[in-house]
Amino acid sequence: MKEFIKVMKALSDPNRVKMIKLLQRRILCVCEIQAALGIAQSSVSKHLKILEEAGLIFFSKDGLWVNYQLADGSKSPYASSLLGNLRHWLEADPEVVCLMERLPDIRREIICGD
Repeated sequence: MKEFIKVMKALSDPNRVKMIKLLQRRILCVCEIQAALGIAQSSVSKHLKILEEAGLIFFSKDGLWVNYQLADGSKSPYASSLLGNLRHWLEADPEVVCLMERLPDIRREIICGD
C-alpha cells in the first residue's frame, strides 16, 4: 500500500501534475520547468524529487544539463497505470492548454544563455 500512497501523494499537487503534462511533450531541465510554471527553482526541484521517488519521472545528466523525463513505469505498476491515463486526462483543461501553448517558446538555450 505504501507504494500506491506515494504515487497518489505525488500527484496530489497541481504543479506536479502540470510537470507530468509538460514532460509528456518533451524532456525538460529545471530552468524550463521553472519558466513554464513561474515558480521558484527550489520549489521545482522539491516537486521533481517527489515525482522521482514515486517512480513517475527520472533524470539523466548530459554535460552540465540535468534532463527530466517520464519514467517507463517499470518501478511501480501504480505509476505506470497513472502515467498511461494522464496521457489522455486533462488535455482540455484551460491551465494545461495554456502551458502547452507556451511550451514551444520555452528553451533552455534562451533561458540560461547557453
